[in-house]
Amino acid sequence: MYADGYIDIVQETIHRAWYEQKEQIMKASQAIREALMNHSGVFIFGCSHAGILAEEVFYRTGGMAVINPIFFPGFMLNTRPVTMTSQLERVDGIGKILLEQNGLAAGDVLIIHSVSGRNNVPVEMALEARAKGITTIAITNVAYSSSVSSRHPSKKRLFEVCDILIDNKGEVGDAAVSLKGLPERIGPTSTACGTALLNGIVIETVGQMLALGEVPPVFVSANLDGGDEHNKAIFEKYKDQIHYN
Repeated sequence: MYADGYIDIVQETIHRAWYEQKEQIMKASQAIREALMNHSGVFIFGCSHAGILAEEVFYRTGGMAVINPIFFPGFMLNTRPVTMTSQLERVDGIGKILLEQNGLAAGDVLIIHSVSGRNNVPVEMALEARAKGITTIAITNVAYSSSVSSRHPSKKRLFEVCDILIDNKGEVGDAAVSLKGLPERIGPTSTACGTALLNGIVIETVGQMLALGEVPPVFVSANLDGGDEHNKAIFEKYKDQIHYN
């Protein structure tokens, strides 16, 4: 099958990204755990396809209720024309506005996902967040980002301006598979690898909380008996750290 190589690449990329970055992954989990135990907020942001990771980890079965996505209509994939998402990601000022309007403050954690890490909005958000005392976690592709110039006025890329760096270990350009007769590569790995890394970080965070005697706010399926009641209790207990309800 043509796709066998892709499945192998995804598995190898996830494995390499996880096992080569245990120290950074631990730092990310510790930062999130400390923020939660200090009653601060945890937020996640990405533009266009990078925003899929934000959708992956909020308000879902087996996820932590206190991870808050930052969604902006112009960056979502239902934007029409969808090409506008690429244009808006390069506009100065939007990142600062999003940070302020979503109420992030010192002590919070902000996860920013950008595969190329070169565009204005994610870099601006990281710089503004660090200036406010917010811990920043980048999920990006270091090889890809290192091969391109920054579009931000600082000339910095995301991996250069965040406190904690998680590399998705993907190919330059993200697509990973070459097929005979096709000059372009096909098969991006950033979403599959990014979601695996991010869910792993969440699990590690939950484990750390349990080890300290804390009860983590983990959703169960609303389609299980008792699920609605369980989740309602979480919303009530953590209402000051949940900003999407």
